[in-house]
Amino acid sequence: MNTDLLVTGSAGLVGHALRQLDPPDTAFITREHADLTDFGSTNTVFSLLRPRRVVHLAAVVGGLGGNMIHSGEYFRNNILLNLNVLEAARLAGVEKLISFMSTCVFPDRCQYPLNEAFLHHGPPHPSNFGYAYAKRMLEVQSAAYRNEWNSDYIVAIPTNIYGPNDNFSLTDGHVIPSLIHRCHQAMRRGEDLVIWGSGKPLREFVYSGDIARLALWLLDNYNEDQPIILSSGIEVSIMELAETITGIMGFKGRLVFDATKPDGQLRKPSDVSKLQRYLPDFEFTPLRKGLEQTVEWFLSSYPQVRGA
Repeated sequence: MNTDLLVTGSAGLVGHALRQLDPPDTAFITREHADLTDFGSTNTVFSLLRPRRVVHLAAVVGGLGGNMIHSGEYFRNNILLNLNVLEAARLAGVEKLISFMSTCVFPDRCQYPLNEAFLHHGPPHPSNFGYAYAKRMLEVQSAAYRNEWNSDYIVAIPTNIYGPNDNFSLTDGHVIPSLIHRCHQAMRRGEDLVIWGSGKPLREFVYSGDIARLALWLLDNYNEDQPIILSSGIEVSIMELAETITGIMGFKGRLVFDATKPDGQLRKPSDVSKLQRYLPDFEFTPLRKGLEQTVEWFLSSYPQVRGA
């Protein structure tokens, strides 16, 4: 069997968005099809499907709490699945592969805005070092394969992705799905909404559907050997984010910011000049619109959502 496109981790956030775009001749695989932490299993599915191109989304991910608690697990499993996917792709003759990282891989102490060239200029923030170092090795492996085997493997670095089909776990989810789930629970119980940290940190958020569109564009158009940051470059505070989400959901209680909990990095603004040079007219989904669509999906799907 020869397949044009293979998407790993297709049960996740961006994988779900790619399914909505319905690219032709695409195989969407999940952990039900192959254990990507096992090379034999990974190689078998690549040998069977013989994809021409790959969007590699599979990862073990979590929010601040998950990264702090599961640093060893996140490091081990991400190293294994990235190593296996890229090697199986090489053996299967894949022509082009795009992998995804995160801006949390950048050094804790770094020049701002974050530029693709700064990736290895220092250690990441201690709160996510296991995950961050594993993801950095994804870029290193891609570069090494290009150097020895001329593999056309590229790496994209999106900022905080959110959208339908996210992981809404209260302990391991990222900030937006976790806030939505916590707000839902607080409304049902008539309680205040307690939020980790001071609310002051600034983050850039990008809707999953936008990343899906950009992934397909990158496969056809991006040929640089350096990573590319995917973001609108617009920062919003966690406090403003929480106020927007609770406003959309109609929450009437108090927002309580627990400053005894860690904030993580205060801010990590991105240099989006490379993406804008390629796509000056690309329109990102406005945050409020994306949040409304995410909340609508959550409420219509609850409790059959990941992490519920």
